[in-house]
Amino acid sequence: MADEAHILLVDDERDIREPLAAYLARNGYRVSKAENAAAARTLLNAKDVDLVLLDIMMPGEDGLSLTGFIRATVNVPIILLTAKAEETDRIVGLEIGADDYVTKPFSPRELLARIKAVMRRAGEGPTKVRAPEVDSYAFGPWVLKTGERELVDGEGVAIPLSTGEYNLLHAFVTHPRRVLSREQLLDFSQGRELAAFERSIDNHISRLRKKIEENASDPKLIKTVWGGGYMLAAEVTRL
Repeated sequence: MADEAHILLVDDERDIREPLAAYLARNGYRVSKAENAAAARTLLNAKDVDLVLLDIMMPGEDGLSLTGFIRATVNVPIILLTAKAEETDRIVGLEIGADDYVTKPFSPRELLARIKAVMRRAGEGPTKVRAPEVDSYAFGPWVLKTGERELVDGEGVAIPLSTGEYNLLHAFVTHPRRVLSREQLLDFSQGRELAAFERSIDNHISRLRKKIEENASDPKLIKTVWGGGYMLAAEVTRL
């Protein structure tokens, strides 16, 4: 049927991937399968997807890294499948943009209910994949390259950024000299509010300052506005 919701299922374990895809198909979903992150990226670029079911523990690029890529390039719901039950894993997945998680082994009926709930929250109709940005933003001695998702200094040396650090810095360079609250930073950098993890913004800011400020204890680029939030206090040039 043309109105079937399209789910991308990404899991390296064939014994999970194939039966789960068949179960979802029996329940009215169109399913595309990917055994790794590279295959998932190819499918995301080629097809309209309504929801991604994504295993965290995969060889090569893991599910958390792929979650960051998906969240930066397409506004589509993500449910993580994980064999780990630790709170830290759940929090990291949600912080970088996942909408929900299910811990293996899981009940297919429970997963189906989670899928329906997440898709209801996401709204009606498919969400189109958009091409990644290829702009660069110069500020202070730095250039943030969105195509490569990297930060380079004046000599062209790349500084490694986590997904959270990159997303925050992108929010700052696209809203320079503007005071952004923690809620706004979460919304700008992840495309949705995640109030339960508001304090994670402070941790990301602290780590980001250590990488880009001459003196992280006396920041000149990312300023704290007491009672308001944070502000990128630098001119930004879009290259």
